[in-house]
Amino acid sequence: MRFRHPDGSRVHVAYCTNVHAAETLDGVIGQLRRFATPVREALGVPLLGVGLWLAAPLARELREKPQELARLRAALQEGGLEVVTVNGFPYRAFQAEVVKLAVYTPDWTTPERSQYTLDLAHLLAALLPDDVEEGSISTLPLGWREGWGSAQDAAARARLTEVADGLAAIERDTGKTIRLALEPEPGCAAETTEQVLDALAGLDKQRIGICLDACHLAVQFESPQRALEQVAAAGAVIPKTQASVALRARDADARAELERFVEPRFMHQTRELVSDETSGESSGESTAGEGASGRGEGARVLGVDDLPDALRGGLPGEHEWRVHFHVPVQLDEGRTTQPELRALLAGLVGGDGPPRTRHIELETYTWDVLPGELRAGDDNALVDGLARELRWLADELEALGLTMEEA
Repeated sequence: MRFRHPDGSRVHVAYCTNVHAAETLDGVIGQLRRFATPVREALGVPLLGVGLWLAAPLARELREKPQELARLRAALQEGGLEVVTVNGFPYRAFQAEVVKLAVYTPDWTTPERSQYTLDLAHLLAALLPDDVEEGSISTLPLGWREGWGSAQDAAARARLTEVADGLAAIERDTGKTIRLALEPEPGCAAETTEQVLDALAGLDKQRIGICLDACHLAVQFESPQRALEQVAAAGAVIPKTQASVALRARDADARAELERFVEPRFMHQTRELVSDETSGESSGESTAGEGASGRGEGARVLGVDDLPDALRGGLPGEHEWRVHFHVPVQLDEGRTTQPELRALLAGLVGGDGPPRTRHIELETYTWDVLPGELRAGDDNALVDGLARELRWLADELEALGLTMEEA
């Protein structure tokens, strides 16, 4: 979907196709026809954005076989779909039976990660609509934190510099500007806005920026306003943001309800914001600096790497928990971080100034691992669920003064 900001510029909205499991071209095209086009039709819009996810082997194949890339572009056009952003975080097998830590490999110390990202950049430049000149790619924030040190930092910076040079070459050759966006995520080598901005220091700030994921910010108890202030102070760009919400549990009853969300596929990092007086030795501590994220004085974030660890006593359980579990954005009832998503959207595209980002990607990839009545049990349920999320997001943007383009 395309929206006009009050300043006249365009803001693109897409849903991320990493919710679908296909990793071959025929599979991707089939799932676009099976889900994405029906979502567009359910919304009654002439054009729907998809935040494309392509597994690394398929990205390489499409780059080496222009005729196959042409097939993909034709399928998008036939379905009333457009691509201005791709999700380059998962490398492959994102909907496998068990993903967990595998999603963080290969990391940014490896040639595989930089090659995959450049493959995606070349493909995105070819897939951008004729009237769109800028594309974005989100990626992992360096790698998982365990075993990460100065040597890994140096290797990752070298790889990111190679990619920035490759993006500059793509712009010279095609006239299309492709930007990479590191996405802070709990548990990673750079899990907060501040840490990603530190990682970007000295790199090409116009080609490599930050992807603000509303769920991840909320899990780390980062204030959206403070995060945006940090980005502005660093002179960094926000090539894309991800509209997502996390689970929250404010009391013992709500924490007990989280048992329903335990599942084997994805990592569900869990955090608790505590005061110095209540923080104990039983849980890991987030590497976020105190006060840097708009938290109160004397507060710190304690964390464990997965929800079952928290439920087994890995956190004190005296204050609110937030869980890295992307749930449908229209859910609230006090059990999600929807207010934080609203605040981030307001800071990004609300007000009189120009939008801080032009690409917004709805990223709820958990539809078939949600508990009970929330789960999308069949195709129709998934289409309906994605459409409801996009309607909610469209309503929020329109309330901020944006207008949906009709054609």
